[in-house]
Amino acid sequence: MYSELAKLHESCFPDKPWSASDFDDLKKSGCDIMASQNGFIVWRAVADEAEIITIGVHPDSRHNGIASTMLLLVENDVKKRGVKKIFLEVSEKNIPARKLYEANGYKQIGTRPKYYDGIDAILMEKSL
Repeated sequence: MYSELAKLHESCFPDKPWSASDFDDLKKSGCDIMASQNGFIVWRAVADEAEIITIGVHPDSRHNGIASTMLLLVENDVKKRGVKKIFLEVSEKNIPARKLYEANGYKQIGTRPKYYDGIDAILMEKSL
């Protein structure tokens, strides 16, 4: 499974692909992974908070609601576990992802300077 996920990740993020062992390590560290043929999301829930680690949709399948659906499924899952808020970090230059998160109710709460190879990360949060 993780080798297929690594191939999908490479399609989504050709400049920084993750390996099958990267996904295995995330799972071993307590992350949850949801994947389909065209998209994936990785998250972690601890106590009453959750974090979106990464989300990706194959370029040929974008703008079809896959990412929004995955976010909703994760939000519903973590709510059942008692999570009250969910957060993430996104590159300030990743405008499509920022628009996705904003359209799904995430609000900017801060920045991490030079977090992504010299590019600031925007911290976003959503109360559930």
